[in-house]
Order: sequence, then structure tokens, then C-alpha cells
Amino acid sequence: QVQLVESGGGLVQTGGSLGLSCKASGRAINVYAMGWFRQAPGKEREFVAAISWTGGYPNYADFAKGRFTMSRDNYKNTVYLQMNSLKTDDTAVYYCAADSSMSVRATYWGKGTQVTVSS
Repeated sequence: QVQLVESGGGLVQTGGSLGLSCKASGRAINVYAMGWFRQAPGKEREFVAAISWTGGYPNYADFAKGRFTMSRDNYKNTVYLQMNSLKTDDTAVYYCAADSSMSVRATYWGKGTQVTVSS
């Protein structure tokens, strides 16, 4: 079992930045792919970014490219999502996920952290 706890969400103005963290416990995450997803009110949960268990260059959704940066620190059992140039459309609950391969059907999920971008 892996427990995931997100933090770092909050309220920011358009153009601002936020850094999210996802701390894992229960098992080391160095064998899992890790991902970030988000869900806005009335919308489906959507993929934001993912990184393999080996690290390397993350995969990003088109809307995240050039603005969001995902990284992982296996020693700290933590993954991060740095979000810059935020837009009102980025308002959503952001979730961290872990699995052997990453998709919206990932096995382990955090409870999410709210990100609100105001105009």
C-alpha cells in the first residue's frame, strides 16, 4: 500500500506560480511511475504530467508544456509540480497518483489539493 498526501495548493492570481508536493508513505516510490492529474468542477479528471520510476524527462499534457515542471526525489519519497504562468483554466483539484504505469486508472491516489487561480 502507498499513501499519498498532496500539499501546496492555494489561491493565486493569473500569471502567478504555485509549487505542489506529494509525499508518499507506506512503500518507497522508487518502483512506481508517479503522476499528477487535475479535476475541475463539472469536468473529467485529466492528466497533467507523469514521470517514470527511473526519473528522466517527464511527459506533460499539452496545456502544461512550458509552464509546469514535474520532478521527483526518491530519497524523500516525494514528487513535485511547479506551476508557473497560471491561468484561470488551471483552477482545479490536483491529485497525485502512483502505479507501475501511469494512467487515469492508477492504483494509488492522494486526496487532492485545491488550486484556485483568480483573474
